[in-house]
Parts: sequence; structure tokens; C-alpha cells
Amino acid sequence: MATARTPRLTVDFCGERHDVDPSSSFTIGREGDVVVDDNPYLHRRFLVVDHRDGLWWLRNVGAQLTATVSDSGGSMQSWLAPGGQIPVVFAETVVRFTAGPTTYELALELDQPTFESSPLQSDPHGDTTIGPMAFTPDQLRLILALAEPLLLGDGIGAGSIPASAEAAGRLGWTITKFNRKLDNVCQKLTKVGVRGLHGGAGALASNRRTRLVEYALAARIVTREDLELLEVDRAT
Repeated sequence: MATARTPRLTVDFCGERHDVDPSSSFTIGREGDVVVDDNPYLHRRFLVVDHRDGLWWLRNVGAQLTATVSDSGGSMQSWLAPGGQIPVVFAETVVRFTAGPTTYELALELDQPTFESSPLQSDPHGDTTIGPMAFTPDQLRLILALAEPLLLGDGIGAGSIPASAEAAGRLGWTITKFNRKLDNVCQKLTKVGVRGLHGGAGALASNRRTRLVEYALAARIVTREDLELLEVDRAT
């Protein structure tokens, strides 16, 4: 009987493509097979890809940083905490993580995916939804103001998420209005089970913004086509 071929896995970061050898571990971080950046906030060894038990796996071997993992269509999203692992099963799996001021994005491409993702269903009335979740125009514009640098990028790569004051200025809002609406967005997502957005002891504002952007991009709450909303009614 013929032995099944191991699906080929390719890591794409900033246009550099690496075919992963299933007989060894593949490391991503400040050092490793993919050197993401010399960012001192990034672990030397952060993510590891290896093939075990008939599947490709992505592991977080860092001590502090988390990663947001999603399929390319935004129908699946997972938060990969330190020590966690997740099987790589889609044709394209997108990984986003933030170290210091910079958010990074890379893709894992599988030539024989185990699962196919289903496209998200749009609300017939035009609301942006995530399951039963709907966002007001102001809430969408807030998310867009934070995600704009990454949405304007050339795909897989890196970008910086603006500070609250910068994002508020982009919207023409006071910082008080921005923070109030940010609280509302984070509370809404926390109620449906999104982790890492709840304000509290040890939850820095910068961490909450980056987690929101990572999740919004992974779940396709906002896309580049939505950026035109930033120019609407800035004075309101």
C-alpha cells in the first residue's frame, strides 16, 4: 500500500517563503529559521512549527507573547497563549502577534488542507457581523482607526498600531470619547468570549488595543475596503 504524502507546508513572511522540513522543527522569532526582526520585545524562539502524529502543529514556546491564529476567510480564530499549540489544517493560516510597538503577520500555507473554511455570512441589511455580533458605525470607525496601518500594508509583514490619542485625532474625537467607545467595543467582544480585551489589573491599554486589532483582522470585522468609513462624518 502506498504511503500518504506529508502535505507541504510553506511559511510566508514579508515575501520570503520557506518550505518546512517535516523531519525537523522550524523556529520563528528574533532568532531561528525565520528571523522576524531584531525587536528586543520579541522572544528569540517564539513559534515552532513541526509535524507530529500525521498533522502539522504550531506551538507557542515563548514566555510572554500571544498570537492570534485564523484561517484566511476569518471564519475561525484562536488565541495561542504561551505553552499552547494548534494544528495547522487550512490551506492558509494567518498568524498575527505583537511585540512592543510592532504587530507582525505571517502565513502558513498547506498544499493539502485537512479542512476547508466556510465564508462568513453577511447580514442582508449590510451590518458587519460576527455571528450575532453587530457594530455601530462609530465602533467600526474606531476599529479602523487602530487597524489602518496594517490594512494599508502590502499583505504579510509588519506595522505599528497607533496610540489612543493618535487614533482619536484621526477620527476627530476627544480622547474621552475614544476611550469610552473603546470600552464599549471591548466589552461587547468580551461578552461573546473574545479573550484579552477585558480591562483590569495588569491589562495595559496598549495590550488591549493590539489584541482588538489582531482579532478584528483575523475575524475580518474590518477590511481595506472599509477604510473609506474613516472619511465619513469626522466632525461628529
